[in-house]
Amino acid sequence: MIAFASLLDRLILTPARNGKVRLLIDYFRESPDPDRGHALAAITGDLEVASVKPAMLRALAGERIDETLFALSYDYVGDLAETIALAWPARRGANRAPSLSEIVEELQGAARSEGPRLIETWLDALDESGRWALLKLVTGGLRIGVSARLAKTALAEFGGKDVNDVEDIWHGLSPPYVSLFAWLEGAAEKPSPSAQAMFRPVMLAHPLEEADLAAITPEAFIAEWKWDGVRVQAAAEGGARRLYTRTGDDIGRAFPDIVEAMDFDAVIDGELLLYDPGTEGFGVRPFSDLQKRLNRKTVTASLLSSHPAFIRAYDLLALGGDDLRPLPFSERRKKLEDFIAQSTLSRFDLSPLVGFAGANELAMLRAHPPAEAIEGLMLKRSAAPYVAGRPKGEWWKWKRAPYLVDAVLMYAQRGHGKRSSFYSDYTFGLWAADGALVPVGKAYFGFTDEELKAIDRFVRNNTTDRFGPVRAVAATEDQGLVFEVAFEGLNRSTRHKSGVAMRFPRINRLRWDKPPREADTLAALERLLGEA
Repeated sequence: MIAFASLLDRLILTPARNGKVRLLIDYFRESPDPDRGHALAAITGDLEVASVKPAMLRALAGERIDETLFALSYDYVGDLAETIALAWPARRGANRAPSLSEIVEELQGAARSEGPRLIETWLDALDESGRWALLKLVTGGLRIGVSARLAKTALAEFGGKDVNDVEDIWHGLSPPYVSLFAWLEGAAEKPSPSAQAMFRPVMLAHPLEEADLAAITPEAFIAEWKWDGVRVQAAAEGGARRLYTRTGDDIGRAFPDIVEAMDFDAVIDGELLLYDPGTEGFGVRPFSDLQKRLNRKTVTASLLSSHPAFIRAYDLLALGGDDLRPLPFSERRKKLEDFIAQSTLSRFDLSPLVGFAGANELAMLRAHPPAEAIEGLMLKRSAAPYVAGRPKGEWWKWKRAPYLVDAVLMYAQRGHGKRSSFYSDYTFGLWAADGALVPVGKAYFGFTDEELKAIDRFVRNNTTDRFGPVRAVAATEDQGLVFEVAFEGLNRSTRHKSGVAMRFPRINRLRWDKPPREADTLAALERLLGEA
């Protein structure tokens, strides 16, 4: 556990990508099985242990730490795991420091009631760094700046392999990945995954920049609409049926209507959307409706009826056991068209192609799409094979220009990890007709490190009230900070006081030059709702 804690500490303090890769490689080389496999699973989000809830940790801390001291410490630190790790009055020498594998294996075999006592025992045996790593491990919130893709890149470099070879077998393996490390170290053959309907690592697109537009010609590229849904992969092979997200999570239990309709032997890449029952074809509903079905373990019959889902297919990765990914996109597209035309699939349709003569026409199409649920355009090279990751120059996404409003900062909260010392999570509002500020959204990115420090100073110097870790800041017509907020779209929402919900809000720029009284109104946002 000590080595794992040291790894996390160093990863957090190492901003450079190559530096993080080197740290991971060194850890994989120096750590034994199964510790390194459990560490890998924790970093990639694939570690399954009995979930330890924050309330359990607070109760445990309450047994050892003065209530007032803990509240003050938590308010200052802003992160529960870090607060407990620093304030925990350990009983030195009571226990030996456990290994990472001991922690994982004991938690996996423990009853829920045993969890707090196990955590207490380990907290006593570890130092501050180890305690923090333990708490982050058991709550599943590492936040160390390492994506699953970066961890797999480190694995590939560790073993002298291609990262796509690692991706290809990843979802057929399970922690602690003993066979994977054996292959990477040259001690065994490449693992052969036995899982049916396996996930294929997805191909992703780069945002299109102005300089890239000249290369987009109808001779070399195929254009499609980019829909505002969820990227999914529908895999049905060998009698198994699974519906994956772009990261490989199986969401089939939340969408049994889709799984039931997967009566084929193929793997389809597409966009998960909702449609209105009773309408001709699949009329796409807003993303906010789709959210009501996401992140559910089960779904009710009434929700299935009122919020039916379908997949807009835009690629065919496998058919009848044949891997189609090496084929050019134009060939895969033709096979997909034939497959959809010859099938009687009730919950699948074909993503329409968008004809264009040149860049100017593409720009017009992007600015004026035919449906509200369209985010922009996808531009795919006709000759491109399906390659995991984000290869440059093969797929491009060209989103519509974002909507912009000037909003007033109302509340701020400390962030996590590297941001735990800064107020980095912001709630902002617009002026209502009665002259009151109404919260309309939250954002925690879009600014530089220097801008973060400036906002943090403003929050500290202009705090008017506190609610636990949240600070209310001065927000009057004459005093306050204005954000230019960018967002992708708007939807009606009964959960928000404003009645609307922003899609992907972020801070576009800081308006130190603008007094709060000149910020936008809720009525202006309502008018945008008709356009969005």
